[in-house]
Amino acid sequence: MPSPPGHAARLALTVMLFVLATTPVAGAADRTPTSGEAAWTARPAVSGSGTDDGRPYFYLEGPPGTVLQDRLSVTNPGTAPVTVRLSGADAYNAEDGGFSVRRGSGSTGTGAWLRTAVAEVTVPARTRADVPFSVTVPTGATPGDHPGAIVVRGGGRSVGVRVRLRVGGPTLAALTVEDISVSGRTIHYTLVNRGNTVLAPRITVGAEGMFGTLLRREARTLPVELLPGQR
Repeated sequence: MPSPPGHAARLALTVMLFVLATTPVAGAADRTPTSGEAAWTARPAVSGSGTDDGRPYFYLEGPPGTVLQDRLSVTNPGTAPVTVRLSGADAYNAEDGGFSVRRGSGSTGTGAWLRTAVAEVTVPARTRADVPFSVTVPTGATPGDHPGAIVVRGGGRSVGVRVRLRVGGPTLAALTVEDISVSGRTIHYTLVNRGNTVLAPRITVGAEGMFGTLLRREARTLPVELLPGQR
C-alpha cells in the first residue's frame, strides 16, 4: 500500500541524546600567514618550570570574587619587529557550531572581566614576549563555564587564544533537542545547551513509520563544542 501524501512529515521521530562528560574547549590554532603577513604566534605561556607543556588553551577556575592570573606568549620568529594589540572577548557558537568571539564592546562575561597588562606589545625579531593578564570574577558571577578568548591582532591577521573559565559552584549538564522536522529524506533539529557547562554532544537518531523502523543511526559524537546558553 503506497504511503499517503505527507507521510514523511508525520513520521514519529525518536531522537536520543547521550551527553558525554564536559569537554575542554580546544585551543585556537594560528592560521598560516600568507605572503607579506607577520609570522607571529600567540598561545598560553610555558609553565613556571620553563618546560613547554603544550597548553592548547587557558584553563582558569575559582569562586566568585577571585582574581585569576596567567600569561600569554607572543612569539616573533621573523627578522623585523612586530606589534600586536590584545583584548578580551566572550566566546559563542557560530551558526555552523564553530567557535567564535564577540567583537567590540559586546562582551559581558570573561571578555569583560579579562585585563592584559598592556593593550599593545612590540615583539623584537626572533623574540618571545610573555604578557601577564588577570581575570577578575565578579562576586555575583553565576557558577559554571564562561568561555572567552584573548584576541591578538597584528600584521594583517588576528588569533583568538581560548580561555576556559569555570566559576565555582553547582554545575548542570542540560541538553535539549528542539525544532525537529522532516524534509524529504532529511531530519532537521536544533541542539540547545540549557546548562552551565561546555558539552560535547553524542547523538543517536531513529525514525519509526507506519510499517516499522525507517532509520536507525548509531551513536556518534558531533563535531561541535556546545557552549552554555548556545544552540
